[in-house]
Amino acid sequence: MANENPAPPRLHVGIDLGGTKIEGIVLDDLLQERFRMRVDTGARDGYAQVLQRIVGLYRGVVEEIGGRAHTLGICTPGSISAKTGLLKNCNATQLNGHPLQADLKAHLARDFALDNDANCFAMAEARRGAGAGFGSVLGLVMGTGVGAGIVIDGRLLGGRHGIAGEWGHMSVDPAGPACYCGRKGCVERYLSGQALEAAYLQATGEMPGLAVIVERARSGEDAAATLLDRFLDDFAAAVASVVAVLDPDVIVLGGGLASIEELYSTGATRLSGLVFNDAFDTPLVRNTLGNSSGVIGAAMIGV
Repeated sequence: MANENPAPPRLHVGIDLGGTKIEGIVLDDLLQERFRMRVDTGARDGYAQVLQRIVGLYRGVVEEIGGRAHTLGICTPGSISAKTGLLKNCNATQLNGHPLQADLKAHLARDFALDNDANCFAMAEARRGAGAGFGSVLGLVMGTGVGAGIVIDGRLLGGRHGIAGEWGHMSVDPAGPACYCGRKGCVERYLSGQALEAAYLQATGEMPGLAVIVERARSGEDAAATLLDRFLDDFAAAVASVVAVLDPDVIVLGGGLASIEELYSTGATRLSGLVFNDAFDTPLVRNTLGNSSGVIGAAMIGV
């Protein structure tokens, strides 16, 4: 006889640790949102405060869902070193060098999955966003920093050392500008929002913000137009190197720079011309989940 009172479906909780906010979400088994909560990160008050904010938000979410069974995934702006157990590669550098995963396990007293924001972005877009329906999805994030996530048949590719997708720290010019990672000429030093604003400041003495720089380029201002043209060249060259290794079914762009329309026209054309093949028809598309991709992806990777 069938169970007349089946247990309610398990919920999926995701937490996204950002530079200025920590966000929590609850998804149901159909990956539809049931609840969302956010708090200030508190990073200015140090690592201990960030840790307490994450724990407090999680407990608030659990209270909201009445303690129901759930998975938990956490999205961070960096990754955990398998060698040391410490957070690394985080452009919010005040968090680097801390045992975030171990500290959270001690406070939460439960298992959870933890991954970086680019991987969570790629997972969310692959399962519920612009990459849905494609076998292999390359998610490229260009914002304050630059990163990537790779999803193949619905599963994240982490790699032997957990560094698959660290596209932002491929060195494209060993004599280029220094990066916080200790290397020179990293992709992040050319394709991040900070890099573009710094280049414009150097050329003009102004820092009006990314959106204004792009609008000035479109209106024909020499400095901005030259900068945007070089940005599109750098983008095409950097992505072509990744395509040569992965040959993905779709490329999904995220982060603040994904709003630059020229990426999907001029950028895509230049990329096509650099790919090592006689044809290139891989879609280059903008994300559909926006700033929610990190927290949604966190919920999807949960255990």
